[in-house]
Amino acid sequence: MDLDDTDRAILRALQEDARTPFSEIARQIDMSSATVHDRVSRLKEAGVIEGYHAKVNPQAVGYSASAFVGLRIEQSRDDAVEGFVDHLKQVEGVQEVHLTTGDWDVLIRVYAEDTDGLRELLFDNVAGVEGFGRSYTMVVLGTEHDDPALPV
Repeated sequence: MDLDDTDRAILRALQEDARTPFSEIARQIDMSSATVHDRVSRLKEAGVIEGYHAKVNPQAVGYSASAFVGLRIEQSRDDAVEGFVDHLKQVEGVQEVHLTTGDWDVLIRVYAEDTDGLRELLFDNVAGVEGFGRSYTMVVLGTEHDDPALPV
């Protein structure tokens, strides 16, 4: 889908605050609310807008431990990666799953209540799964920048 300047302005406004009323976005870009509504509907249908989410502070809800984990998957079967990834998607605390190139087949971001919970998550729910080869864990000591907005 080709995005014009109006689409990009709408996307920027929604990324800044997805709760912004269409009437306010319309005022900002000098268009009617109906036009903004139609544009947003078109962007949703085209898959440009995938959803609206609240950004929750992990520590505020009890997750004080986080890590990035590189995973090597034993690839003796063709469906090893797919099955392993399907399992990871179901594990509570696994927030991101990325297929990657380089030393690791998969990179995940995990959250746990504490380091004991992190150890349990990794040992019981990741390392114990069929297809697991090896891992490399990088514990997050702090996050200095986390901006989900894409430059549009």
